[in-house]
Amino acid sequence: MTDTGKKLFILSCIVLLLGGCLSAKHPYKKIDYYTLEYDAPSISNLHTLPLVMQVERFQVAPVYNTSQIIYRQRPFTRDAYTYHMWRANPGDLVSYFLARDFQQSLAFKAVAAHNTGLLSSHILRGTVDEFYEHDGKDYWEAVLAVSITLMVNNEPDISNRVLFQKSYSARKACSQKNPQALAAAMSQAMANISEKIITDVYNFLAEDCSSSQGQCQPT
Repeated sequence: MTDTGKKLFILSCIVLLLGGCLSAKHPYKKIDYYTLEYDAPSISNLHTLPLVMQVERFQVAPVYNTSQIIYRQRPFTRDAYTYHMWRANPGDLVSYFLARDFQQSLAFKAVAAHNTGLLSSHILRGTVDEFYEHDGKDYWEAVLAVSITLMVNNEPDISNRVLFQKSYSARKACSQKNPQALAAAMSQAMANISEKIITDVYNFLAEDCSSSQGQCQPT
């Protein structure tokens, strides 16, 4: 081995040793993953309608279209945690829990997720407009905003396809200033919005059924 080769070899060893020392001093930090967790809303006085509801995967506003936990500390800014993330994209979380809550409400003959292939009479589409942690000076809160569109499936006249659109929002205080408390608060916000969506959709379609003399045909 030439002198140059020996020098390169020794230099490579030193670099590897230094890298190992730095790794030992700064070990890899694991990422913590969070999800929503709450009991499905209990809504009274709902009689099962002979309809099949399909809940499609919700779209997400660009700022929140990520599994990273987004937080706001100042106006016009959004930041993200490095070692704390949602287990799934907000669109998947919101649409999954909403479909679950619809199913457990027993308000409809059946409820289908977007990928089940089950034929449906109605479709619920939506967008997650806000899904973030708001850090105030003396408080943290979960902010959730959702917009929905209720549609008739297989309606040839596009002007009659959309039944109604509505937006919902909720803010819930975090019990502590940490991501786990945020997940708990966001779960409360989701439960609140889910109950309102189910109630509004059910009331609209129940009235529709009544006006069509029990046939539940879309207008």
